[in-house]
Amino acid sequence: MHILLNGENTELPEPLTVNALLERLRFDGRRVAVERNLEVVAKDRFDSTHLSDGDQVEIVHFIGGGMESSEDPLVIAGRSFRSRLLVGTGKYKDFEETARAVEASGAEIVTVAVRRVNVSDPNAPMLTDHLDPKRYLYLPNTAGCYTADEAVRTLRLAREAGGWNLVKLEVLSDPKYLWPNNTETLIAAERLIAEGFEVMVYTTDDPCLCKRFEEMGCVAVMPLAAPIGSGLGVRNPYTIKIIIEEAKVPVLVDAGVGCASDAAYAMELGCDGVLMNTAIAGAKNPIQMAIAMKKGVEAGRASYLAGRIPRKLYATASSPLDGLFF
Repeated sequence: MHILLNGENTELPEPLTVNALLERLRFDGRRVAVERNLEVVAKDRFDSTHLSDGDQVEIVHFIGGGMESSEDPLVIAGRSFRSRLLVGTGKYKDFEETARAVEASGAEIVTVAVRRVNVSDPNAPMLTDHLDPKRYLYLPNTAGCYTADEAVRTLRLAREAGGWNLVKLEVLSDPKYLWPNNTETLIAAERLIAEGFEVMVYTTDDPCLCKRFEEMGCVAVMPLAAPIGSGLGVRNPYTIKIIIEEAKVPVLVDAGVGCASDAAYAMELGCDGVLMNTAIAGAKNPIQMAIAMKKGVEAGRASYLAGRIPRKLYATASSPLDGLFF
């Protein structure tokens, strides 16, 4: 059987499904798109779509500038993302500014809160009118919840509304400090995981607690850098490092970032990603700050992968001493 694959005549030993072709070519079906005879093949039809002699097949993926490429994806619950920056959608002056900031940030995952609709105006603008859920992965969160019951109820509604299983769980202790209520968070996480949710959990920077969340089935742990909205940056890099060293799931710093250097520092520690909202939305120029945060995350990741030089007490000459003429 012969097909035209990405513009080249290709011989196949036997009729194959799209999925079998991808496996033969060693491509991850989650990270590519496939077109057969000018029609896009949905991912859930890869196994049932059979190729025929003479088919024209295109296999494509996304590429872009910077170091956040498919060679170094962020993988959460089996999904791959090019960007390691996750952003919130609250606190902007309007939905138009939200959309512009998210676009500038390069983020692929956006957190969304669940709130009541305006029953008096069913035509009132909604976030989905400005941020396409087909382009961005909506990550429902439980902002404003202070008990496990409130958090579970919120995410059940979110799944019913949009079909989302990947969620961000946060249960707060008080309205002043917005500190995680870890007792209620543990209860909520256990119930949500039992119901099939994929839980990314916001918590304190406690290595033991983060390990417990991982072991119970959370798909990512998200220790705070500092209190929500404080802009203080990473307050305790030592415990963050321990959490990273012990974790077998992604570790993302969540809350407390204030500027691009904070984001870069978190990434240099070895974090898999950074989630922020106020740092961008509350800036004097949110769009410019979104661009800065994107670059900060990318630079921090590149620096971490490159491997910094060791810290030393004394100077080390950078120019060779061999061949001195005096």
